[in-house]
Amino acid sequence: MKRLSLSALFFFFALALPPVWAETVPLKIGKQTVRAEIANTPHGRERGLMGRERLCADCGMLFVFERADQYAFWMKNTPLPLSIAFIASDGRILNTAEMQPNTTDPHPAQGDALYALEMNRSWFASNGIKPGDKVLGLERAPRARRK
Repeated sequence: MKRLSLSALFFFFALALPPVWAETVPLKIGKQTVRAEIANTPHGRERGLMGRERLCADCGMLFVFERADQYAFWMKNTPLPLSIAFIASDGRILNTAEMQPNTTDPHPAQGDALYALEMNRSWFASNGIKPGDKVLGLERAPRARRK
C-alpha cells in the first residue's frame, strides 16, 4: 500500500511538470520569476498546452513567433484554464486575457505581438501584472523556427 501511494504521488507530481524534452527559459515580470516552456515551431505553437491538465504555480508556455502580428489564441482540447499575455518585440505586455477550458472563443492580441505567454488562470491579475509591464529574459528564448 505504501509503495502504491508513493507511486501515485509521484505520478500526480509529474503531471504538473513540463515534459522532460521541453526546452525552458526563465523570465522575470515585476517581482515574479517564471519558468516558461518554449513553443517556437509551427507544431509546438499549434499543440501548445493541449491535453495538459496541470501546470506548476509559476510555470507557463512562451510562444515565439517569426514576426510580430496580431495573433489570436483559443482553448480547443485544452482542459486547463489559462491566462495569456501578448508581448511586443520590446518585451512590453500589450494585453492579457482569461481563457476558459475547451473553448474556441478567440482571444486576440491588441497590437503586434512577437510573443505570447500562457500561465495558470488569473496568474497575471493575482501577481499585479498588467499591460505596459516588461517581461525580462526574452532574449534568452530561442528564435522561432519554421520546422
